[in-house]
Amino acid sequence: MDDLARTAYTKLAKFQVALAVVIFAPAGSLTYWQGWLAWSLFLICCVAITHYFLRHDRALIMRRMEAGPAAEREPRQKLILTFASVLMIATFLVPALDHGLGWSRVPPWVSLLGAALIAAGFAVVFQTFRDNSFAAATVQVDNAQHVVSTGLYAHMRHPMYSGSFIMFVGIPLCLGSWWGLVPAALLIATIIWRLIDEEDFLACNLAGYDQYRARVRTRLVPGIW
Repeated sequence: MDDLARTAYTKLAKFQVALAVVIFAPAGSLTYWQGWLAWSLFLICCVAITHYFLRHDRALIMRRMEAGPAAEREPRQKLILTFASVLMIATFLVPALDHGLGWSRVPPWVSLLGAALIAAGFAVVFQTFRDNSFAAATVQVDNAQHVVSTGLYAHMRHPMYSGSFIMFVGIPLCLGSWWGLVPAALLIATIIWRLIDEEDFLACNLAGYDQYRARVRTRLVPGIW
């Protein structure tokens, strides 16, 4: 295992440990099957995606190594990602508290539907990464970067966010909570804020983006927005 793979898998392991704490500590139980379902899905999907791109697109892995508010270069994006990070934690935390305190009752089939949405969201994100090697974890433009307009990008300008939104809805459902949809909705609104600001940045800094934006009108959902 080389240094890049070691770093990527170490970060992934730390994320999975933190995710387990956020899910199971507030729930107060290790018999929380919905928690195990969500945690296992994230583990399988994250490991599979990391393994694939370590073999096929190491530049993408390097671009996604640094993430979060501290890694952002634009002050507004630092603020946006601070809100998004808190809401992402809340999207897992609130359902875990819901389970422990019994705020809502969700049928098992809804949890399975939520699991399917998480998997579908990861599938869209995976395809986005295949289509666009420049899909960094921060808002930036590399020296050699160009506008990507093929694959999913031929139909929508931000397919990674579209996949993430599917996943955000699936997380609280998979974890067996209606109340978890509240932070998930706020998280989606925050990422839309990020998207709008990111488009302004790309229009100023990425050659050809304005023409691409004029040609591909859909941001997230074809026929809607």
